[in-house]
Amino acid sequence: MTSGVEPVGGGHTFGVLGQVERFRSRVFAVVTDQVAMPGGAAAARDYLLHPGAVGVVALDDADRVALVYQYRHPIGRRLWELPAGLIDVEGERLIDAAARELAEEVDLRAERWDLLTDVHVSPGCSTEMIRLYLARGLTPVPEEVRHHRVGEEADMGQRMVDLDEAVGMALSGAITNAACLVGVLATARSRASGWSTLRSVDEPFGRS
Repeated sequence: MTSGVEPVGGGHTFGVLGQVERFRSRVFAVVTDQVAMPGGAAAARDYLLHPGAVGVVALDDADRVALVYQYRHPIGRRLWELPAGLIDVEGERLIDAAARELAEEVDLRAERWDLLTDVHVSPGCSTEMIRLYLARGLTPVPEEVRHHRVGEEADMGQRMVDLDEAVGMALSGAITNAACLVGVLATARSRASGWSTLRSVDEPFGRS
């Protein structure tokens, strides 16, 4: 689906003249590209190569959304977030990754799935894109097969929040996580339009 807003700007192609890998971890890599600039010069651009992620706005029959309260070490504090996780299982469908994260982080399953939107989280320094789904028809994961959470997730809080309250949290600054902000506001807007903005979960991911 494309926007009805016409793009602006010139037609320069910012070609990559060379790339150096600076660091690689289990999750991401940091690289420096030499990029062709308008006028013929080249400029170095450092950024993070990221595998991408999925996130879930899980909405129950009372219009409450499942939020988690998770510690994030780079900023040294806990944030309100959606159930979400990396695209890091080889061959796993994105919708299956989202269902897995929903079960692992908030012990929920969903009968109905729709695509809300795709988000470039921090395009000035990272390739990361997160696909956000709306999940409805929620039921609890049986106690005996629930995921055992470890690390930061072992300390993670959970809360079902009225969607209108969550919108208020987003606008007041109580929610600052980008994916959570977009997911909550997109869900509220879609609900107001009778869910007419929802898209197929099979849309291609990562397209321009």
